[in-house]
Amino acid sequence: MSGQCDIRLLLADVDGTLVTPDKRLTETTRAIAGELRDADIVLAITSGRPPRGMSMLIGPLALQCAIAGFNGGVFVNPDLSVIETHALDPTTAKQALKLILDQGLDAWIYTAEEWLVRDTAAPHVAREAWTVKFDAKVVATFTDAHLMQAVKIVGVSDDTDLVAACEKLAQKTLGEKASAERSQSYYLDVTHPQANKGAVVATLSRLLNIPFAQIATMGDMPSDVLMFRKSGFSIAMGNSSEEVKAQASVVTDSNENEGFAKAVRQFVLPAVAA
Repeated sequence: MSGQCDIRLLLADVDGTLVTPDKRLTETTRAIAGELRDADIVLAITSGRPPRGMSMLIGPLALQCAIAGFNGGVFVNPDLSVIETHALDPTTAKQALKLILDQGLDAWIYTAEEWLVRDTAAPHVAREAWTVKFDAKVVATFTDAHLMQAVKIVGVSDDTDLVAACEKLAQKTLGEKASAERSQSYYLDVTHPQANKGAVVATLSRLLNIPFAQIATMGDMPSDVLMFRKSGFSIAMGNSSEEVKAQASVVTDSNENEGFAKAVRQFVLPAVAA
């Protein structure tokens, strides 16, 4: 199955999609970014990561358009200057934090500038610090001042069934006041209702003046399905769940086996030549 004709923007998720399981950009992926530029296709990235946590990708991929951190909670230019921010309503943030902790998950709070945790020895903190290339700030407790600045609250647990159940509970409880989606099987991201990857597609469409029909999206997690639904063509990674794969236009190989590069060459670049 070929891609949609006249793709002008490819929006890719980062973890599980653009980088390998050990968070590396392969040489093939770097080369593919150049092939996209040569074909006049804009490459954009979005992630639950903070913008600072994607900065190491900007140079190697020669990114030139807005970067959507926190699933669209903060849009920055390639120099990391802020374009727009969507912070959580403080009351909603407080409700989300209580829900996460009551369900037995650990919690992190991200502001536009900082990553706040209560214990650096807690699950995934060290791994996340290695991934995003900066350290968390340790606080004894999360205060109202922190919640007033919250761009993203993360529920963390290695009990993936618990995280999935908490996702459903958060969606039911918070409703339209927040977006609650798993960005990894062990992370539940709670953000502003307009900070979701479907809204990222809409924002990039507006900023770049590219219609939805000419946007392709690629991802691997439930949080990516919203951008699949907004874009003209969608690609699920081979490492996605069956639920995610079922909601994409096509499925590529896994991020362990150059799935990103294979998808671009099989589905995206041929659409330009067609």
